[in-house]
Amino acid sequence: MLEAAERLTRYEDVGRCVRKLVGATLDTAPTVTCFVNLHVRDLLDETLYAPDSPLVRHAERVVLELTERAALETVTGLPDRVKRLRELGFRIAVDDLGADYSGLEPEIVKIDMSLIRNIHKEPTKQKVVTAIASLCRDLGTMLVVEGVETVEERDVLVEIGCDLFQGYLFAMPSKPFVAVTW
Repeated sequence: MLEAAERLTRYEDVGRCVRKLVGATLDTAPTVTCFVNLHVRDLLDETLYAPDSPLVRHAERVVLELTERAALETVTGLPDRVKRLRELGFRIAVDDLGADYSGLEPEIVKIDMSLIRNIHKEPTKQKVVTAIASLCRDLGTMLVVEGVETVEERDVLVEIGCDLFQGYLFAMPSKPFVAVTW
């Protein structure tokens, strides 16, 4: 869908629609914290920063997650834009940690599932994730691991000291705020 929106030059409309839907959902869930994916181009949309923006009223409970679908170099004034978002109360997360994000200083870093899959069987992956987790602790950055599907993966990640986990082991993707059984 995002690729189609880009081809049709309607990406801004998609971003605004997603933010409106998330804002409306958060209106009905006052204790929920929500991660919202942003395309780098969303940072150029001034409505994101507007006081009446659907997410601003929930900024303390919203983590804006930047994806690597587009280069951050295309965003003029990136440090100032991120600073404005933080001043509004948003936290910033980096999805799929990579070199394009140097200097961004996120509050949250997410590790892609490709490093997590079968981590309990692969010592090299364990060393890489351990190094990232150690760096995050040193920087005061929260670490989220994606794609945790087995108890064995979870156990290794807990031992490494990862902060938060996502994956089928905990819940399948579904509509927002359905009852989860553990």
